[in-house]
Amino acid sequence: MGTSSFAVPILKSLYQNGYSVSCVYTQPPKKSNRGQRLNKSPINLISETLNLEVRTPERLKNNIEEEKFLKKIKPDLSIVVSYGQLIPKNLLEIPKYGFFNVHASLLPKWRGAAPIQRAIMNLENKTGITLIKLNENLDEGPIINKYDFKISENMNAQELSENLASLASQKIIDDLDSIFTGNIELTNQDNSKATYAKKIDKSEGKINWNENAEKIMGKINGLYPFPGAWFLFNGERYKILKAEVSDAKGEKGMMHSDNFEIGCNNKSIKILSIQREGKKVQTIKEFILGTKIKKGTYII
Repeated sequence: MGTSSFAVPILKSLYQNGYSVSCVYTQPPKKSNRGQRLNKSPINLISETLNLEVRTPERLKNNIEEEKFLKKIKPDLSIVVSYGQLIPKNLLEIPKYGFFNVHASLLPKWRGAAPIQRAIMNLENKTGITLIKLNENLDEGPIINKYDFKISENMNAQELSENLASLASQKIIDDLDSIFTGNIELTNQDNSKATYAKKIDKSEGKINWNENAEKIMGKINGLYPFPGAWFLFNGERYKILKAEVSDAKGEKGMMHSDNFEIGCNNKSIKILSIQREGKKVQTIKEFILGTKIKKGTYII
């Protein structure tokens, strides 16, 4: 059970290592922002490529049809990776060994929808993946294994996601073997140490130039590629895709050099890649040639 691209390497690993995948569950296709075309999830697309059966129920709760289906195929276990729905209790009890979840943080830290983004935005230098046995509560199940991963300087959310997915795709095989042989130890999470990674809201991307440059960089990297960190100029939104901290100092919110450095609370942010609303992504060299944002301009 999975939806996002984070789950793809894990499904591929199961398939390539000879596990019999009876069925794949994913979120239903969604309409694109432009037009009425339906977009299938990354897991849906790779499942079709691998010729695996795909089911896309709108909901699992009180869904008699899916309950009957799962009871019919009698799965040994189910693996949930970035699926997007809570698994109701009546389904949790169907597989022989239960439901297991690969979560992109070191639980109980960063339970919830956006653990990768929140770790970067919080300027953390370490995260990882955790394999848990699912219960009815969000990311609260007992832990089977944890694997640490170092967040390198200036790593963005897309890069971290790809690295964690690769790590999970390798480790899941050993963990599955341990589950099937009964060679696992379940460790209850310390709920008093839990933190929550709430879903990202687009409004969180607005940059506050009164903050420290490091904090702003955490937002730029943590919200890449979507929804992105942004500022306003003449009522238009500009999304910063890549930047770095500069030691140059200038007034907060003012572009104070020809290198597109904008002053913050302590240092500056030097923009390297940018996207004007409705336009294509540009390097800062390309962007400077046609923009009205010049040295001495204030932005919000």
